[in-house]
Amino acid sequence: MMTKNKRDKSGSAALPIVHRHAAGLDVGSTFHVVAVPEDADDEPVRTFKSFTADLHRLADWLAEVGITTIAMESTSVYWIPVFEILETRGFEVVLVNARDAKNVPGRKSDVNDAQWIRQLHAYGLLRGSFRPHERIVALRAYLRHRERLVDYAASHIQHMQKSLMQMNLQLHHVVSDVTGITGMTIIRAILEGERTPSKLAEFRDVRCKASIATIAEALTGNYRDEHVFALRQAVELYDFYSAKIEDCDREVERCLRSLNDQREAPKSALPKARSKSRPKHEPGFEVRGALYTLVGGVDLTQIHGLGPYSALRIVAECGTDMSRWRTAKHFTSWLTLAPGNKISGGKVLSSRTRRSANRATVLLRIAAVGVGRSSTALGAFFRRLAARVGKAKAVTATARKIAVIFYNTLRYGAAYVDPGVDYYEARYQRRTVDNLRRRAEALGFRLVAAGDASTGVS
Repeated sequence: MMTKNKRDKSGSAALPIVHRHAAGLDVGSTFHVVAVPEDADDEPVRTFKSFTADLHRLADWLAEVGITTIAMESTSVYWIPVFEILETRGFEVVLVNARDAKNVPGRKSDVNDAQWIRQLHAYGLLRGSFRPHERIVALRAYLRHRERLVDYAASHIQHMQKSLMQMNLQLHHVVSDVTGITGMTIIRAILEGERTPSKLAEFRDVRCKASIATIAEALTGNYRDEHVFALRQAVELYDFYSAKIEDCDREVERCLRSLNDQREAPKSALPKARSKSRPKHEPGFEVRGALYTLVGGVDLTQIHGLGPYSALRIVAECGTDMSRWRTAKHFTSWLTLAPGNKISGGKVLSSRTRRSANRATVLLRIAAVGVGRSSTALGAFFRRLAARVGKAKAVTATARKIAVIFYNTLRYGAAYVDPGVDYYEARYQRRTVDNLRRRAEALGFRLVAAGDASTGVS
């Protein structure tokens, strides 16, 4: 409850207290420093170790002194255990960016940091970072872990390619993917001892575009034991991580099923998919149907550039409650896809978008690059903008447009309908003609269409 403004000894008005029962917590790797109001306890600043038992003692002490809300910095991953324990114990925990809680230059210590964070939070000057619902956080953790496993597997694919090149086996030049059916069958045959190029080429899949003769020519190599050994270990590690990815997929499916069990089944049936093909690195289960139920019966995959897996990853980063952002502009600002205007003296110094490691932003940018090659309205928008201001700005602008469509679809249930590849071109032409007409009228002329015999230019 906000109190009335009081005046300090100098006569100036003091800041009103917004959170009277607030605490500040300075997070560390081995210990945490906590500060409470001076009138709450005889020892208002205490230090607790980062062991789980100490964190529970920290929560007990905060409850004893009547603390209801706690602010802490997001320091590395050290904040996660204490955040989750305090949140489970019923406290309102505000996670703030370290840049927003910087103290003025001077002596710095953990005690001073904790007291400064508590003071800022008491005055309501700290803004909490976004964090989805606890169940969505669990889904997000599984998906982020899966992406790390995919990266680990990709590094061993590079090791396989390196070993093949060292033996002068040009397999990657004749097959589009060495981890496909043709590539892996040939590699496993090499590891089993087969060296004859013609016999190795017979493992060609019927869908492979290269002929058996071309593949055999590419598989005439210089086999050395050390390179075969490196290839064998790379394949074993790739198989290991592939198995772990499948285990992770089962956990993701279980998590989605648990989330959807608490939701009502959508009243309308799942619309027809835009594409029947499934990208290689997507989970093996039916992602699209589970996502349709998770977001309340709207099909995010109808948005061009978003597949089932990419849409699921964005939902895991942003959550399903878009009311956390008041408007689509607030959402795109959080994604750092809106201009970050710096104005001084009435002059715009810079309008460059801020740098960010937001994973949802990265996914939207990837979607923008992909949609730029499509015959859609978004693709036409990307190409027209790229020709005028460059591809880098076109990616940002298209990613922002996809984000706005994503926001409106998820919050208001607005179904996305592609207006057509000529939509933006026609609108751009109309805008150009209107500008020419206004300039002509300003100069005392009248703009008429070519071939119109009834009128002329006066």
